[in-house]
Amino acid sequence: MAKKKKKPVSLIKLQISAGSANPAPPVGPALGQHGVNIMQFCKAFNEATKNREGIIVPVIINVYEDKTFDFIVKNPPVSILLKRAANLAKASGQAGKEVIAEITKEQVLAIAKEKLSELNTINLENAAKIVAGTARSCGIKVKD
Repeated sequence: MAKKKKKPVSLIKLQISAGSANPAPPVGPALGQHGVNIMQFCKAFNEATKNREGIIVPVIINVYEDKTFDFIVKNPPVSILLKRAANLAKASGQAGKEVIAEITKEQVLAIAKEKLSELNTINLENAAKIVAGTARSCGIKVKD
């Protein structure tokens, strides 16, 4: 007889710096209220993301009735990839009025390829338009 699949009791979504999860906020309080072993999660997360150190990555954590968990690590948000491509610490405070950096069309396409599975399109050109729109919102100009 096949095992029954456990249904998650809780779904927790966090954005954590890859390779450096610790019990401090936001991880500790978010997992502690569900009774999850926080250190066990931190060790597993840090091991899974050690090749992406320093980049903020979204993680979706499923918590089950018996206090066990599993998690899915997503790709970093487009805005973080754009800031990394443009060597920026933060985006513009006045998007649309102030251009603080430029990136090339090739960089936009590379980011679109990386995020294609998580965007709401299967077409690379449409994904590049989505990334270019996010760049505009961050105050980054896309040059041809």
